Amino acid sequence: MKALVLLVLIAVATPLRAAQAAERAPLVAYEVVGDAVPRPLTSTPGDAARGRAIVANRQVGLCLLCHAGPIPEERFQGNLAPDLAGTGARWDEGQLRLRLVDAGRLNPATIMPSYYRVDGLARVNPSLQGQPILNAQQIEDVVAYLRTLRE
Repeated sequence: MKALVLLVLIAVATPLRAAQAAERAPLVAYEVVGDAVPRPLTSTPGDAARGRAIVANRQVGLCLLCHAGPIPEERFQGNLAPDLAGTGARWDEGQLRLRLVDAGRLNPATIMPSYYRVDGLARVNPSLQGQPILNAQQIEDVVAYLRTLRE
């Protein structure tokens, strides 16, 4: 079942990612400290409204494929991963950032994609190699949104 979900994720994300690949900026270097990436990836603060749109968008973030979240207008939310409600109360910014950038550092068996890691990945379309799923500003926007989810 998990393998099927990953294949669906790849099949849905691949056409859009190919179109977005050209507009991606080079990766920003980041440091992992404990269970967090404490420093933002951009100098521009994350925007919670843009982050919510990324989480809800089934062609960009694909978050609701696996997670349920407090986005009532979106139907057919996932139940494979933890509910996003209360995320902002459970983790700080840096912890959320690491979970998005590279969740595999916290749990090597996770099915959550690494949204900002590009090395050591398997079965990546050659035209998308070296391109993260989300750019640095999108990561910061999603972090800003997730921090608003306190209940």
